[in-house]
Amino acid sequence: MTLAEKILAAHTGKKSVQPGEIINVKVDMVLANDITAPLAIQEFRRLGAKKVFNNGKIVLVPDHFVPNKDIPSAEQAKLMRDFAREQGTIYFEVGRMGIEHVILPDLGIVLPGQVIIGADSHTCTYGALGAFATGMGSTDIACAMATGDIWMKVPPTIKFVYHGKLGKWVGGKDLILYTIGQIGVDGALYAAMEFTGEAIDSLSMDGRFTMSNMAIEAGAKAGIFNVDAKTRQYVKTRSQTPYKTYKSDPDAIYAQVIEYDVTKLEPQVAFPHIPSNTKPLSQVGKVKIDQAVIGSCTNGRMDDLRLAAEVIKGKKVHPEVRLIVIPGSQEVYLQAMKEGLLEIFVQAGGAVSTPTCGPCLGGYMGILAAGEVAISTTNRNFIGRMGSPKSGVYLANPAVVAASAVLGRIGGVEEML
Repeated sequence: MTLAEKILAAHTGKKSVQPGEIINVKVDMVLANDITAPLAIQEFRRLGAKKVFNNGKIVLVPDHFVPNKDIPSAEQAKLMRDFAREQGTIYFEVGRMGIEHVILPDLGIVLPGQVIIGADSHTCTYGALGAFATGMGSTDIACAMATGDIWMKVPPTIKFVYHGKLGKWVGGKDLILYTIGQIGVDGALYAAMEFTGEAIDSLSMDGRFTMSNMAIEAGAKAGIFNVDAKTRQYVKTRSQTPYKTYKSDPDAIYAQVIEYDVTKLEPQVAFPHIPSNTKPLSQVGKVKIDQAVIGSCTNGRMDDLRLAAEVIKGKKVHPEVRLIVIPGSQEVYLQAMKEGLLEIFVQAGGAVSTPTCGPCLGGYMGILAAGEVAISTTNRNFIGRMGSPKSGVYLANPAVVAASAVLGRIGGVEEML
């Protein structure tokens, strides 16, 4: 079996499962946020359920519209907060929270070998830990909160092998953008993407989280990594809870094996209005920008902020550009403060926000007007995703976004220097 199949089999009580099989799965963690939790809570009530199956396995995180931007968002957050208090679930309040997909792994709440479901499509982020993590609708989440069970079809697995060594300004964001550009936004539809190869072995945990996070942008059910020494060290410093790891068998059957040599891979830029519309940086041309955003559940971690700060230190944001930096959690915010990164961004002319999803989904903290163009480390660039349907969003890694903020147009670090 593949890694994904082994985890699912272990959570069904079966010796083996195979792609296409319908299974009932015991879940280890259920997640919802301030957009999706209210509907899940409504459905939970409609089921007639009185108590969640295990309050230590339900996590509610307000992160999309917080600190609340208006009355409707305040009402949503209150509904979730009241439910969390009533049920005694794990809950993160403003000032002690962060973006859900940053704080759950960083606080050791999700672990290798687990099955994790969330009412958010980017729940697949936790596959970087060697977990089977996937997004589901709020109704499914309501049932899981009540029973601890879900049903699903076992996905086929596509194995991606990345050969070679990555260049200085190339990272996980470029690997996944390149992959999506090659296979398309439905290239891994309802499949588990398994990431392997020497380029993956050398990738930091933060880079792996970025890749798993955007598996959904290829249509995947999950994006998953085998557990190695880096994974174990990451978990060791965050949790003492025992966990079990799984590994794909040498004779595992894959739906497809796709191999890339990424030695000469350039930073990648996804053009509007779809993540698969990618080009290498050298082929972007002169694209003027109005806004640059560094953050989100894709690239709001310490490695991302360090990389951006390294690029922008001692420089000034272009006078016609707004730079917005959003640390992924309070812990990331504090660490970035201790390392002087926030000072670098502010001195350069950037604005630093409290942790929030903010502009990624067009929430707030950086909405685009008609005709405006942004380059962002976020995960989606659909029409109207970050504001006006007449705006445009380009996706890139933190180094490219930082360099572009200084240049006033999309460009790389070498150009800026």
